[in-house]
Amino acid sequence: MALLPRLRSARSRETEALQQRVTTLQAALNQCGQAAKRLRTFRREATVGLALVMLAAGFALGVYREPIVEAGAALGQAVGLTKPPLPEIDQAQAAYQKGDYATALRLARPLAAAGEPRAESLIGVMAYRGRGLPQDYGEALTWFRQAADAGNVSAQFYLGLMAAAGQGVPQDYREAAAWFRRAAEQGDPEAQYNLGLSYAKGEGGEPDNVSAYMWFNLAAARFTTSDTRRNAAVSSREVVAAKMTPDEIAEAQKRASEWTRK
Repeated sequence: MALLPRLRSARSRETEALQQRVTTLQAALNQCGQAAKRLRTFRREATVGLALVMLAAGFALGVYREPIVEAGAALGQAVGLTKPPLPEIDQAQAAYQKGDYATALRLARPLAAAGEPRAESLIGVMAYRGRGLPQDYGEALTWFRQAADAGNVSAQFYLGLMAAAGQGVPQDYREAAAWFRRAAEQGDPEAQYNLGLSYAKGEGGEPDNVSAYMWFNLAAARFTTSDTRRNAAVSSREVVAAKMTPDEIAEAQKRASEWTRK
């Protein structure tokens, strides 16, 4: 069995059923938010309830972290725990997901110019994929770098992809691994998988099976069981494990269990 290809940030039709579960969960959270507005005096109890709901949602549906986080943020606002999100960037991202690229671009451009990392990343994605903008790797790199420097996970992941593929920059596996690591350390499972692949292949150095196993293990834990990307992480972990001693596997598992999101 060979290592599987590098993951790219794109969802397949096979995840539509899971997306429906996310939609249902979002509706439930919205209902909770309406109820929370009538229960502001019970903020502490609502805080506990929010934490439990989001913990369960994040564990079960980690791959759809963005819609879950957005729904959770709305509930937090209802009980006065968080500040309202920037409505313009939320609208821009929703328009992009619907394929309304003109609206997404119109809303995102002024925010990106003002330094909003999510808007910068969105403009980068549009330039990278040629959606709403002519495909332009140079422009995508500019926006991704600005957003990545502000800690945006999506931008960091895309910079890793572009460095690995030589898109707009000379191909540089070390640079790719550095960007994947920054996103992986924040808990992004695609970046964790790709970082594991870099270690397994020895891109930019000697193969490191212990580190590869660790990152494959973390990625497999964050993808849902129905996500085909989880299968890729598990399969690649098995390929690496076949080359390792029991002590090396134990060390990799120990590292994975001790890993904490930064």
